Amino acid sequence: MKKFYVSLLSLFLAVGLLVGCGQENTNQENTQTAETETEESVAITISQDNGAEVIAEEEIAIEDGAILMDVLKENFEIEETDGFITGIEGVTSAEGEEKYWMYDVNGEPATLGANELELSPDDEVVFDLHGME
Repeated sequence: MKKFYVSLLSLFLAVGLLVGCGQENTNQENTQTAETETEESVAITISQDNGAEVIAEEEIAIEDGAILMDVLKENFEIEETDGFITGIEGVTSAEGEEKYWMYDVNGEPATLGANELELSPDDEVVFDLHGME
């Protein structure tokens, strides 16, 4: 009879451990799902000649206080000289060509350099290589 009680107790302990572990895993999944749902992002488009050719378009997750230049460097191949972007994804102005990388945020021309602009969730940034107008 003693063996029966020991076996029964062992069975209850095993079931308790399995149920407890299952609930912990469910809680972790719920936490991960909540984090994914609240992840903030921006849309970045790289183009040239006033949008005539799209080079890249990406939806990029950002953290609070993200700076545009940092996000660009983490997600694209960036070339710069003296703080000015001279190439993105290998696209540069040809020698003697008067084209420059300009960018808009939410349809408005940027008033700060990319190394100073703090992004906000859902910003739409368009970098375009084109001539001065």
